[in-house]
Amino acid sequence: MKHSILLALLTIFMVSINAQRPNIVLIVSDDHSYQTISAYGSKYMETPNIDRIAKEGIRFDKAYVTNSICGPSRAVILTGKYSHKNGFKDNANSSFDGSQNTFIKELTKTGYQTAWIGKWHLQTNPQGFSYWQVLPGQGSYYNPDFLMMNGERKRVEGYVSDVVEDAAEKWLSERDTSQPFCLVIGHKNTHRTWMPDTKDLRLFNQSSFPLPANFYDRYETRAAAAVQDMTIDKTMRMGYDLKMFDSKEEEDKEFSIKRMTSAQRQAYMSFYDSIYADFKSKKLSGKALVEWKYQRYMQDYLATAASLDRNIGRTLDYLDKHQLTKNTIVIYVSDQGFYMGEHGWFDKRFMYEESFRTPMVMRYPGVVKSGTVNNQMVMNLDLGPTLLDAAGIKAPSDMQGKSFLPLVKDAAKKGRNAMYYHYYENGEHSVSPHFGISTGRYKLIRFYTRVNGWELFDLEKDPSEMLNIYGKKGNEKITSELKKQLAQLIEQYEDVEARKIMEAGD
Repeated sequence: MKHSILLALLTIFMVSINAQRPNIVLIVSDDHSYQTISAYGSKYMETPNIDRIAKEGIRFDKAYVTNSICGPSRAVILTGKYSHKNGFKDNANSSFDGSQNTFIKELTKTGYQTAWIGKWHLQTNPQGFSYWQVLPGQGSYYNPDFLMMNGERKRVEGYVSDVVEDAAEKWLSERDTSQPFCLVIGHKNTHRTWMPDTKDLRLFNQSSFPLPANFYDRYETRAAAAVQDMTIDKTMRMGYDLKMFDSKEEEDKEFSIKRMTSAQRQAYMSFYDSIYADFKSKKLSGKALVEWKYQRYMQDYLATAASLDRNIGRTLDYLDKHQLTKNTIVIYVSDQGFYMGEHGWFDKRFMYEESFRTPMVMRYPGVVKSGTVNNQMVMNLDLGPTLLDAAGIKAPSDMQGKSFLPLVKDAAKKGRNAMYYHYYENGEHSVSPHFGISTGRYKLIRFYTRVNGWELFDLEKDPSEMLNIYGKKGNEKITSELKKQLAQLIEQYEDVEARKIMEAGD
């Protein structure tokens, strides 16, 4: 009898505790630039649903990543550790060691139902989740395949952001409502090759976008920028990227087109074929051709972002409809930033602001005041510790990130005075590996392997990072200070590779 009473009391206690712990929805997009989000002042398009999270919560104006590339960024978010610690340094040579601890495993073992649905991009299958359903590799925009927990590979007809959201809502509807949940929704949008939903194809077709001031950057004083291969001019391909094909045979070479249903393909290619016919009639060359490619890139990218934002709205509507809003943390973040023509580029990778900085907004009813803007430096490294903090769980000692909840609860609290970055991949787009430090005012970068050398920028005087002032007279003191601070961060985060490069000298 006593045993039964104790068991009943324990059950009531656990249900009470679970009811107090917040649910979590973490939405991770791919390559979505803060420049294209209206909450960040974008003039390119409106993003009402991402804006809603910011209006009802907080917008982080200084959110950054540790390594600006897709797979490694996700590994950092999961583990709360830098790439050299979690083992997933680049997309070319890494696979995620799922046996290591993650914030998800900590949530699962303390009673949370946990799920990852959508883009995963970590080579190995997820571990530690109550449920997962992930896109293989990069995934497909149309009729995506999913890897399922039971080993099945399942194809679902439709557009990827819709399909991912459908699966997320299905899981939410079938979960055990007596337990708190943590759901990660991984969107493919807005990754290359920027394939909009058929209903969004014409959204920006009549729009014309101004060229960034440094679109025709000549990369003086920046050796690594000079040898990259990620320009709209030389790297962006007419067929693969911009869907301009001379024949059906050329179309068929693109798997992303060939996998479409006949109705999808008809709607899709009739649109692009009409654009291509008009393009050929103009016989463009030189700068006129480059600028035409830029406009098409922007139109496709933004149309792809429109579906992303719309489905974020569906997530928020689901929470409203099922009375989950008040006790659910919602965070929207991209895996990194992206270039929208700045320096003449698309893609990411560099420690320059457009790819180093990422959009991040958070809603936490009852904790975060609506319409807050935070200017403390936070990183994707901090997401796991923050969510554990919110759930009342102590972060494991090997997590290198720090909870930013104290910063959002108390505006007087101060966060980092500097951030450490390390990019490793030496292949795709010919971007030289590099590591560096940013204090918000100054940025010092050490390139190695492909290009060897230093870059220093004064972001107050040169926010577009056009003039490398390393070695210029008058900068000796700040350079020395930054090198010492960089060395301290390398020791703090135990980056052995970077330490060896620093010890070898210039």
